[in-house]
Amino acid sequence: MRIPDGVRTSVNVLLCLAAVVGTVWSGRVIWQVWDARRQIDEACAGLVPAGRVLALSPAGGTIEHRQADEGTIQLNDLAAGQDCEIFSTEAGEKYGTDSGERWFFTGAVGVLPPESATVADDPWQELVDPFGHRTYPAQPLGSGIAGLVTDSGVVVQLPCPEGRASGRPVKALWARAELYDPGPPFTDKGQLSAHDRDVLADTAVRTANNLAGRLGCADRLPPAPEHVPALTEGPVPAARAQGTCAWYGKAGYARQSRYPDLVLESRTDARLWDERCALVLSEGRASGLYLSSADDHDLPVEPRRRGQWFVSLHTYSGEDAKHVQLTSTDFDEAPEPAEPGKAGRSREEPVWFASSVCRGQPQIHTMTIAYSYDRLMAREMAKVFRAYVDDVVERRGCTQVTFPPAADFRPDRDGTPGG
Repeated sequence: MRIPDGVRTSVNVLLCLAAVVGTVWSGRVIWQVWDARRQIDEACAGLVPAGRVLALSPAGGTIEHRQADEGTIQLNDLAAGQDCEIFSTEAGEKYGTDSGERWFFTGAVGVLPPESATVADDPWQELVDPFGHRTYPAQPLGSGIAGLVTDSGVVVQLPCPEGRASGRPVKALWARAELYDPGPPFTDKGQLSAHDRDVLADTAVRTANNLAGRLGCADRLPPAPEHVPALTEGPVPAARAQGTCAWYGKAGYARQSRYPDLVLESRTDARLWDERCALVLSEGRASGLYLSSADDHDLPVEPRRRGQWFVSLHTYSGEDAKHVQLTSTDFDEAPEPAEPGKAGRSREEPVWFASSVCRGQPQIHTMTIAYSYDRLMAREMAKVFRAYVDDVVERRGCTQVTFPPAADFRPDRDGTPGG
């Protein structure tokens, strides 16, 4: 059938217009992707793999970075830690922000030794979400990598004894990739999606390896695992403990009404620079203990929710162990360092420390007891702390273990927090 000339002309015009529109659209997409990569590279000093950031769930639409020094990585001050902050319009639209865009990704890097100290848990700290939301303890990344997976991202470390930053030698480096304050649009029951966990793990590892190249480090991290497991919700009954708190469940302390009956734990991994076991009291157990003891003891904090009374146990390793403080300090307060090779307690707060050496590296073990609970259980917790440290040093093959003297396991001296 012969197509009339007028119809053929109209069809050709439409096809040409479609081709032009397609070319313009594809050109706009190409430019948008190129500009997004440029924004990420500019903010993150070329260390964070831009393509991986763009693969995250909230990364869509227009991508921009924070236009400020504190939101861009400065390679001349890595000891203080540096981060880059990335925004997207798609994240803004899904969150319904007024500005039309939202900060969705943070990439951070730094070197060890750090500029600031690591501070042991505070006796007022909330280890369990106080609003009843799910609590997910951080877990090791595994796959031969010193790394932690949290409910918002992944952080990794890499030894670098021959590296240099700003002309100064470094011992190790770290890198973190995380979604900033991820909410329901990008989480399920408080968990990152499997896709985003995998992308963030890969991003953190690649960022660390890129930084290693800049600093002259010989080593590189192996590839991140392809399928990062979901985090396990806690706390769980002490009898079910299988990881860093397994020793507590086996010892049977939780069968006694004065001791914590729940645990927050992770899988064990000797590569971790910070491994934790937290023992917490359920609301019913804490309330019962408070009511039976308040008349005989000065207890300023009445537990009103699960986990408000707790015992938090940490082991800090390597370079991190050399820079642990028992308490946070203001400008006019003297710090209380937990020195390798020594042991003791804070002058002001219910925080204790022991030390050991594992494979030639120092380890600092700390114990923090929540206020009021320490008035009741400081002396009894001496054996719990020793049992915890014994478990760690046996698993890690440590020697030169030093414990605080028995006299250090006492309640606050004058019956007031910090007294």
